Amino acid sequence: MGMDLPTPADLKERRTDLELTQSELAERADVSQPLIARIEGGDVDPRLSTLRRIVNALDRAESAVMHAQDIMHEGVVSVAPDDGVREAIDLMVTESYSQLPVVRDGRPQGIISNSDIRQLDSEHAGDLPVAEAMREATTTVEPDATLDELNAHLNHQDAVMVVDDGHLVGIITEADVAARVS
Repeated sequence: MGMDLPTPADLKERRTDLELTQSELAERADVSQPLIARIEGGDVDPRLSTLRRIVNALDRAESAVMHAQDIMHEGVVSVAPDDGVREAIDLMVTESYSQLPVVRDGRPQGIISNSDIRQLDSEHAGDLPVAEAMREATTTVEPDATLDELNAHLNHQDAVMVVDDGHLVGIITEADVAARVS
């Protein structure tokens, strides 16, 4: 895995964004505080192993403070329960999605995916309403759900809907979480 080496400014910016002091970061990375100060000041070119410890400590701190709203896609593309399955298929092809939330009046009703559609065994499947092909059991989380909560849900399904006051505000897939954690 190619690791782009962070500049001293990158490290300092990430640390201050996380509101960590040099001492706190040093403790988490198991290095000395003066070393952090010298690295951030650009006075020392740290060994790769040291740099990796610091970056890993920052990654861990970030994932602890990251929430659903930081990761989710807003402006969710969705279908309504009364839309035809064909519309859902066309939309998934156009948008390159493998699933779509099913929404009525801003509230999530379920999710429809390629695999749900493939299980319809009729040549008239496209004429069916989405309501007949969708899965109703979908996980929703609040915008302040933590990365750990999201991971727990994504172990069992491909996507989690983010709901604020009952209304769908975003969607998160496994790929979104992987992209933030890697």
